[in-house]
Amino acid sequence: MTDQAGGVDWPVDLRGVTESVVATEGPNGRWNLAALGLHSGDPVTARTWGRTRTRINFDRRGEAVVQFTRDPVHFTEAALNVFELDEPVLDSADAWVRVDVELVTTGDDGTTDWAEWELHPIEAAVERESVVPINRAFGAVIEATVAASRLDVPTYDSTTLRQRLSYFEAVVDRCGGEREREAMDRIATLTDWKTQNESF
Repeated sequence: MTDQAGGVDWPVDLRGVTESVVATEGPNGRWNLAALGLHSGDPVTARTWGRTRTRINFDRRGEAVVQFTRDPVHFTEAALNVFELDEPVLDSADAWVRVDVELVTTGDDGTTDWAEWELHPIEAAVERESVVPINRAFGAVIEATVAASRLDVPTYDSTTLRQRLSYFEAVVDRCGGEREREAMDRIATLTDWKTQNESF
């Protein structure tokens, strides 16, 4: 996809913070997939937190493949697990874009180092176009991965996070389909939130 100036444009409209999955090639030749929030603007930016595989591979390779999936299980694996594949693009991706990544600035929030990056598209494709229904359970899964990823961060109150996770689980139980329920089960497996919650 190209823009009017002849450059490569993003394959989807970005507004606010758009959740995506980013694939970066590691030293083992495999692709590590992780959740990445994209901040709309010109250029689009993103932050990595800590010395994650994504941060290390951004430094090492200078490029990545950003993709957009509506599969809640794939998103959960990317957000909370070590998720490696032989190819960078998920079979559930509706669209993807290969980007050059450029370090802008670094800092810390008192407990965790962060780095801010500019993402410049160099190749993009739309794999499928479809009408996207609104499903509260999918949104609940996304929010649950955010809460679960903060459970071990000292600046966040773990009791509050577990209460949020219980609420999101209830939304998934009421509104979700098979994949949303599987994703919520994976969150419980990959974290200790349900086990710890039983003690409150």
